[in-house]
Amino acid sequence: MNVIRPDKIEGTEAELDTDLAAVSEVEAGIRDFVRNDIAYLRRPNAAATAEAAIDADAAVNSVTTLIQRVAGTSLSEIENLIGELESLRELLHAEGQRVQREIASYAQLSQAAMKSTRAIAENVTQWKRAADGLRGS
Repeated sequence: MNVIRPDKIEGTEAELDTDLAAVSEVEAGIRDFVRNDIAYLRRPNAAATAEAAIDADAAVNSVTTLIQRVAGTSLSEIENLIGELESLRELLHAEGQRVQREIASYAQLSQAAMKSTRAIAENVTQWKRAADGLRGS
């Protein structure tokens, strides 16, 4: 049984590209944040300090937004996997019930075959006795 369908493989490549792009955006945001933080430490005057604080807040908001986008993509992928696993569980449950019904059917068939074999063996034994009785007389 093939769980991954070919149309899913093509979709995952596009999702992988989207995820990689989002990761690079997060990394770029973190780099900008670090640069702004370092620039803030290098500037001693108060005006530059206030400006750097505003830039740092903007960078933090930007990084937060990027992380939320990446997490959102991951969460949707996890939800898709959970859905697929639930459908597979239902399929396995249904197949397990079908196999149990088949085994019960084969057990009944086996018992019927055993009864038929016993009846035939008893009849053959009776015919053999009758034939031996006719030969002996």
